[in-house]
Amino acid sequence: MERLSGLDASFLYLETSAQVLHVCGLVTLDGDTMPGGYSFPLLREKFAERVELIPAFRRKLHNPLWNLSHPVWVEDEDFDLGLHLHRMAVPAPGGRHELAELCAQLAGQPLDRDRPLWEMYVIEGLAGDAGGSVAVLLKMHHASVDGVGGANLLTHLTGLSADAPPPEFGEIDLVNPSPPGPLTLLRRSATEFARHPREVVRLLPELLTMAPRWAGRALAGKGMPVPFTAPRTSLNGTITNHRSVAYAQLDLADVKKVKNAFGVTVNDVVLALLSGALRKFLADRGELPADPLVATVPVSVHERSERETGSNKVSAFFASLPTHLPDPAARVFTLAENNRLAKDHHYTIDADMLHDWAQFAAATTFGLAIRVFSALRLAERMPVVHNLVVSNVSGPPMPLYLLGARITGLYPLGPVFHGAGLNVTVLSHDGKVGIGLLGAQELVPDLWPLAAALPASLDELLASLPASG
Repeated sequence: MERLSGLDASFLYLETSAQVLHVCGLVTLDGDTMPGGYSFPLLREKFAERVELIPAFRRKLHNPLWNLSHPVWVEDEDFDLGLHLHRMAVPAPGGRHELAELCAQLAGQPLDRDRPLWEMYVIEGLAGDAGGSVAVLLKMHHASVDGVGGANLLTHLTGLSADAPPPEFGEIDLVNPSPPGPLTLLRRSATEFARHPREVVRLLPELLTMAPRWAGRALAGKGMPVPFTAPRTSLNGTITNHRSVAYAQLDLADVKKVKNAFGVTVNDVVLALLSGALRKFLADRGELPADPLVATVPVSVHERSERETGSNKVSAFFASLPTHLPDPAARVFTLAENNRLAKDHHYTIDADMLHDWAQFAAATTFGLAIRVFSALRLAERMPVVHNLVVSNVSGPPMPLYLLGARITGLYPLGPVFHGAGLNVTVLSHDGKVGIGLLGAQELVPDLWPLAAALPASLDELLASLPASG
């Protein structure tokens, strides 16, 4: 029996019709690289082969009334690929704006929890500046995958050549567990529920020791920003299920040129160019705050975690984005120092603390809390926790082919939350940096000005390189 971890299940409990918690990946393709040319039936055939080999595509939730703990994953014995793989065309003229608008509409629609929690849309009719002749939008629920897991899953669908065979998975089980019997599920879930008091006793001393130490360092300015101190902007309000989408692509070589010249990390440069782009974006809207923005930055703990269960192995830290500084070089140096302090601060927290405490997540409590928060529009009444979410995931450095078609662009699109209506997700691949922008439409109806500001911000950083660079 494969039970969701508390952290995985939390993404189900915190989801509402407005706050949909799936992640998306927009992939643009050169269909001409497929042997014999692009055809949807051929792509569908290749994808069906992979689905047979990857259990994650065929598992669904099982959560009957007699389950006293988190849901379990089971094999969908009535799995129908036609309910998940869809073919559509982008409206004319088929450019990137039309493609992004279609993706925004699809991104705002919740996944059906009675089926495996994913959908794939093959989008044809692309032309002009869209970035490829065909596009694919893949939606997967956050309960099933995190950023690193999503990137790993993508590698199972890709190859190093157009005619690469399906991957070999060795000895792994290609079938998900069957639904457990009612008595088995009741007994096991009751046993897990009964362990909760003992687990609280075990975890509480560490939390009580860590919390004042963490807070003291934050209040002293020697770590990450203090929550609820972010400046208020129009990004920070109550959201609906309407979304806006835009995307941009940068040269990784230019990012590394800035990195090497300033002696910082790629992540520092990414956050610096994003800070410059947000500075212009907010200034043009007449709302650039005097204080730096605060971003929540998810961090993978796959390598540090000692827990074997769960799809999500992630923590997060708050990053200060120096949008208040006009000088691009100053933004780089400030970010590098802020990130060093924030990461050191973050590492004082055990990698599995979020995972362990999330085990006590309760569907009713979480669901009621988020609905009250939304109904009372507390995002506009409370101090701002954070302004946006920023993720940076390292992708494969080499060219890849998705089901036979050469990938020309990879743009991840993360979820938005009440109180933080913008998500920026970055993925490097094949010498490029793909940046996906997803926003709550009522708060940021047009993200293309921000997308246009990203390459301009990188150019600004290149122009500011030290003489030795």
